[in-house]
Amino acid sequence: MARPQLPQLIPRLCRCESYYLKPRTYISNHQLLSRWMHGATVKINMIYFLTIGTVLGLSAGFTPGPLLMLVISETLQHDIKSGVKVAFAPIITDLPIIILTLFVLSKLTSFHSILGVISLVGGVFILFMSYESIRTKRVELNLKKLTPRSLIKGVLANALSPHPYLFWFSVGAPIMTKAISLNISALLVFIMSFYTFLVGSKIVLAILIGKSKSFLCGNVYIYTMRFLGLVLGGLAIALLYNGIVLLGVIKV
Repeated sequence: MARPQLPQLIPRLCRCESYYLKPRTYISNHQLLSRWMHGATVKINMIYFLTIGTVLGLSAGFTPGPLLMLVISETLQHDIKSGVKVAFAPIITDLPIIILTLFVLSKLTSFHSILGVISLVGGVFILFMSYESIRTKRVELNLKKLTPRSLIKGVLANALSPHPYLFWFSVGAPIMTKAISLNISALLVFIMSFYTFLVGSKIVLAILIGKSKSFLCGNVYIYTMRFLGLVLGGLAIALLYNGIVLLGVIKV
């Protein structure tokens, strides 16, 4: 077997030397732990805002109000499809309110006292929603006084109602402030989960009412509302605590 000549060995030796002299990047255990903790924190935050959006969306969707009455009226007097159309009204009417709320928040990010007052108002509002949900008994229907309404009338009814404005400026504002301070994904998760379950719950109600008019008087609806009321009570306490911290009453 022929031995390699010196000119052939030189390129091999150069490659071998460059391999051993090439700097390598090592990740310490501390760096790995930091990366894992960061990833876990991001996931926990996403689950947190997903849960809040889900609870608030379900509560707003199932709670008796003008829009829910429109969904019921359209479903019973026409068909399920008509009730589903009305259920999409919040997506149309609430977008300008959310944009306005985000604009106001961008001007108030350094005013912690104002944000604290807003958070306290939101906590009181959610506490009232909790009380109303816990004492839910049954929904009285009086279709003789309800006239057929289209999606346009549903949008107008929701736009002229004070509830969306009160909700987003008192409840949505402190939640979105906290989400924005983390990242834009947390804000999107909260808004998307809220409207998914807000609209979805009303669609489910339209389908159930279309098949059984006695659903709103049954135990399933009543106990669902009472459970959501208890969860809302916990969220109200969290908002009140956040408001107190922003006001500087409690040092964290």
